[in-house]
Amino acid sequence: MKTTATSHRRINTPALKSRANGSQGNGHKPSKRATPGISSRVASWLERPKLNLIGGKWVPAALGKTFDVFNPAEASLISRVPDSDKEDINRAVAAARRAFESGRWRRLASSERGRLIWQIGDLILEHADELAELESLDNGKPRAVARVADVPLSADLFHYMAGWTTKLEGNTIPISVPYAAGTKFHAFTLREPVGVVGQIIP
Repeated sequence: MKTTATSHRRINTPALKSRANGSQGNGHKPSKRATPGISSRVASWLERPKLNLIGGKWVPAALGKTFDVFNPAEASLISRVPDSDKEDINRAVAAARRAFESGRWRRLASSERGRLIWQIGDLILEHADELAELESLDNGKPRAVARVADVPLSADLFHYMAGWTTKLEGNTIPISVPYAAGTKFHAFTLREPVGVVGQIIP
């Protein structure tokens, strides 16, 4: 049998020292927000309370809880956002069901829906600088990359999908039934929304 022995030594890194002093694991006090190089418009938006959008209204989490969002590049506090729970999901699903059953969207002409979706892409491009700045803060990537890649591609997706609203069509299907010679059938498909869909994204 071979016996091995290992020794361990403590390395005092800045992160470990900050934890020992009662700071967050990222080495920064959550009560202080470091905002070097942030534009005034983005800084002003970050200072405002963040809420959930449910049923067309901005509302806090049902339990009133929030959690901190940190800049992964240098670990400063960016903002606090709602810490949503089961009740918030139930409210969102109920609101989506009401909109699906009796909301205005399903009664709009497909071309009108397309114009509204296209406008979202236009708004993204209109605010591209601020969105790239926020993406950089939240993701840690260079702002220039977010400005030339992430934001324009997001707008492009909305512009692309806007074109599909007038192109979702059904099919007419010719049917031949061997045991019913001479009988004529008319079969077709009609694409319709199935209802409320939930999506979990990082």
